[in-house]
Amino acid sequence: MSTVSSAFLAAVSADPARPLLTWYDDATGERTELSGATLANWVSKTANLLVDGCGLGPGAKAAIDLPPHWQTAALYLSVWTAGLSVSAEPPLDVAFVGPSSAVADAPDVFAVGLHPFALPVRDLASGVQDWVSSARVHGDHYSGPRPADGDLALGAFTHDSLVSFASSRAAALGLAAGSRVLLSVDDYPDVVDWLVAPLVAGCTLVLSAHTPPSTLEARAGVERATLVLPARS
Repeated sequence: MSTVSSAFLAAVSADPARPLLTWYDDATGERTELSGATLANWVSKTANLLVDGCGLGPGAKAAIDLPPHWQTAALYLSVWTAGLSVSAEPPLDVAFVGPSSAVADAPDVFAVGLHPFALPVRDLASGVQDWVSSARVHGDHYSGPRPADGDLALGAFTHDSLVSFASSRAAALGLAAGSRVLLSVDDYPDVVDWLVAPLVAGCTLVLSAHTPPSTLEARAGVERATLVLPARS
């Protein structure tokens, strides 16, 4: 298991129907629960969009200028599934940005609304496409090119070195296979901590944003979390 996409496929195949990622935003009241199968559907559609719609594949670079969110997780996994790397350094081949973000300098730019019901973004800037609408027309299964271990994945990390680093982070955070991990993305904003390390470790995720510590502790019981990552001062 030397790529994040391999770790994700293993997590989905273990039990496609189980909740793999549950998202809370206490600023909006949002709760979204995604099974492995549902998240994999978003990942496949977007990977197909990148390959078939944008003509991209291994060696291409994608910018993801978005905060932690379940949709952001789907985008990272899609980019890595299709063999692209995530980078903020130009030249870029594709970019995923928030509705109010500055338009990125890339041939294809997709606006991501982070709406609780994944509604499309309206009133798009010139040259910007809506990610939800664009991805939904693509296939539910991805059979295109996959990354090689030595291809770039995230900044200077290759796919295999990213998995190795994520495994080290998982050990440092106390993540164990089969755990249901609850964490505040405000305390753990790095994508390695809130997404990659738990997946590589074989965990399912409950992610919370804008959450008071007392609410986080109470949520652990509701979500049957077996591990709550401590708040950072």
